[in-house]
Amino acid sequence: MTVLRYLLWPFSLLYGGIMLLRNLLYDKGWLRSEQFNLPVISVGNLTVGGTGKTPHVEYLLRLMADKRTAVLSRGYRRKSKGFVLADERATAETLGDEPFQYHRDFPEALVAVCESRPAGIAQLLHIAPATEVVLLDDAMQHRPVRPSLNLMLTDFGRPFYKDHVLPTGLLREPRQGAQRADVVIVTKCPADLSAAQMADITKRIQRYSRPDTPVFFSAFRYGMPVGIGRAAQPSKRVLLLTGIANARPLLHHLVESGYEVVQHLDYPDHHSYTLADLEKLKALLEQEQGNDLHIITTRKDAVKLTDQALAVYTSQLPVFYVPIEVYFLRQADAFDAMIRQHISSFRGVESQMGDKI
Repeated sequence: MTVLRYLLWPFSLLYGGIMLLRNLLYDKGWLRSEQFNLPVISVGNLTVGGTGKTPHVEYLLRLMADKRTAVLSRGYRRKSKGFVLADERATAETLGDEPFQYHRDFPEALVAVCESRPAGIAQLLHIAPATEVVLLDDAMQHRPVRPSLNLMLTDFGRPFYKDHVLPTGLLREPRQGAQRADVVIVTKCPADLSAAQMADITKRIQRYSRPDTPVFFSAFRYGMPVGIGRAAQPSKRVLLLTGIANARPLLHHLVESGYEVVQHLDYPDHHSYTLADLEKLKALLEQEQGNDLHIITTRKDAVKLTDQALAVYTSQLPVFYVPIEVYFLRQADAFDAMIRQHISSFRGVESQMGDKI
C-alpha cells in the first residue's frame, strides 16, 4: 500500500462504516425497501465505473427481446430532473449517455430515467402496465428498491475482493456487499481463462458472497468498425477517442488487431463532447497530412457524437465506432436459462406502495 493510501485509510474506514450502517438499516427493515409484483433485475457492481454494465444490460435486452422490457436508470450527468421517458425528442443530455444508447439501439424497449427508482418503476407501470420485466441499470447501492434478481459485476482486472473502499480504493461499499448478489459475473475475462483459474476466482468471490451464489465469466467480442461520419474506408492508422471509465480493453484490442494508434484522446467517463472537441480532432487529422488516418471511438461515445447538436460536424469527419458484445466463456446456456426461468416463474411480491402504483 502506498503512502497516499495509508493517509487515506482512516477516511476509507469512516466511509465504509457509514455504508455498513446504511446496509444494516435496510437489511433489518428500519429503512424501507420496495418490492414490485414483476421481475426487477438489477445490474450493478461494488466498484466505481468500468465493469462493463452497459454491454451486459444490452446482452439482457437481446436475451429478453420477446418480453415487454423497460430499462430504468438514474441518468448520470443528465441535464434534466425527475422522471423522463425516452421518446423521439430524447438526447444524451436529457437521458444521460447510457440510457440514450439503450434508447437508440433497442427502440422496442421502454427507457426511462429517474433519481428515485421506486418512483421511476411506479411511473413506468402507470404508463405501460403490460410491462413484463424491469432492468435497473447501476442499482447495486440503490437500496430503496429490492430487486427480484441482483446481478453483480466485477472486473477480472480489478476484482472487488482485491480492492478497498473509497477513497483508498474504488469500492463504493465494503466487500461484504457481495452478500446481496444473487449472481456474480466476472467481466472482461481473457478468452483463454482456464477452468483452474475460474475455480480459484470463484473461491475468492465466495469468501464474501453467499456460498451458493453462482459465478459466471464473461468477455468482450469486438465487431468491425461502423462508420458514423464522412464516407470512408477504415484504415489501420487511427486516432482513438474515448470518454469511458476504462478504455484499456479497447486499446488492447486495437493494438492486437494490427492498428497503429497514433494518439489516444482519453476523456473522463461520461464526457460531454463539444464543437471544440471536434475542432481539435479535425486539426489533428490535418496535422497528419494524410487521408489514411481515421477516428475510432466506442458506441457509447458515438451516440453522443451523433446527437442533434454535433451530428452535422461529426458527419464531416472519418469517424467509426467499434461494436462490442458480451459472451460467456462457459455455461452461457445455463445463464440464459436462469434468466428466462426467473422471469417465467416469478410470482412477484405485492408492492408496499399501495395506491401509489
